[in-house]
This record gives sequence, C-alpha cells and structure tokens, in this order.
Amino acid sequence: MAKITRDSLLSLEAYHKDRPEIREKAIQERRIRTVHLGEHLTMIFENEFLMRYQIQEMLRVEKTFEEEGIQDELDAYNPLVPDGTNFKATMMLEYPNEGDRKVALAKLVGVEDKIFLEVEGQPRVYGLADEDLERSTAEKTSAVHFMRFELTPDMIKALKAGAQMMVGCDHKEYPMHVKTLPHETLASLITDLS
Repeated sequence: MAKITRDSLLSLEAYHKDRPEIREKAIQERRIRTVHLGEHLTMIFENEFLMRYQIQEMLRVEKTFEEEGIQDELDAYNPLVPDGTNFKATMMLEYPNEGDRKVALAKLVGVEDKIFLEVEGQPRVYGLADEDLERSTAEKTSAVHFMRFELTPDMIKALKAGAQMMVGCDHKEYPMHVKTLPHETLASLITDLS
C-alpha cells in the first residue's frame, strides 16, 4: 500500500469544508475496525484512510502550514499504514479509575508481546510491538502500544478465500480470545492485504 504523501493531503481550507463528511466516515471506519478483548483491552486496526484522517486532524488542530510540520505528522502516522502483507493496530489498555489502571499496568508487563492473530488453519502470529520506541519498563507496561502483525502468503491466501480469524491475548493476567470477528470487520481488514 502506498504511504500518505504531502501532495495527497487536502489543504486546511479544503479539509475544513469536507471535514463533517470525512469525520463521519472515520467514526464508522474506526467502529468497524475496533476489536474489544474483554472489558479493558481494545485493538483498533489502522488503515490508510484512518491515518490520513488523523494527519488531517492534527494539521487542523495545530494549524500547521509549514512543510516541516506537515512532514513531522507524515513521519509519525505513516508507519501505522499497513504495507499489504500485514495488519497494523493501536492497542489500548483502558481502565477509567486511575488506581485500577496503575495496578493493572504493573500486572500486565509484557502484554504487548502476547497479542496474537490466528487465521483459521494457520499458526498464530504474534504482534511486533512498539517498533518505533520502547513504551514499557520492568515495572509497568504502557496504556498504548502500536503493533504490526506480519502475515505469511498462506495466511493472506486463506483470508481471501474466506477463512475466519481470531484475535487474542495469552498474557497470564489477561487471557482473552475473540472467537470470530464480525464479517464487516474481517472484510475491512482484508482490504489491507495486496
């Protein structure tokens, strides 16, 4: 998949005009591509459209017109655009109560290395977390991680032929599996594969 370029972005004026429609589409797209693993772990499978929306929003909020600022946003969000052989996701650990969150993040050290996808009839593939920088310490994990799930040609072929896919976590403090992804979620994810 092609990365987002400066030339492919809307000007701030054009984005402002089209924003209500783009925002509504982004809300729907994010809803479809969100997978909840239990009550506290959420995976948002990113794509080019969602990252483009995020870049445009950042430029709008920060009123960024300069080339350097625009390039900084492209550099920040382009790594989350799938490459055609993988899925990319933002993983969030969500605990509304600050005390509960602090305890949970200490118990869940290493959870980012225990998130997996399993295509029907294929071995599990674990996400590669935080390739840009380390977000965890020996004492606690971060509440947000960025992940890449690299798929084999057989996995891609199976998905395109109609195989199901499971998403799960096998951390000892948070064992959780989603048996079957909703059809619209899986169909949207398959569009990331070239």
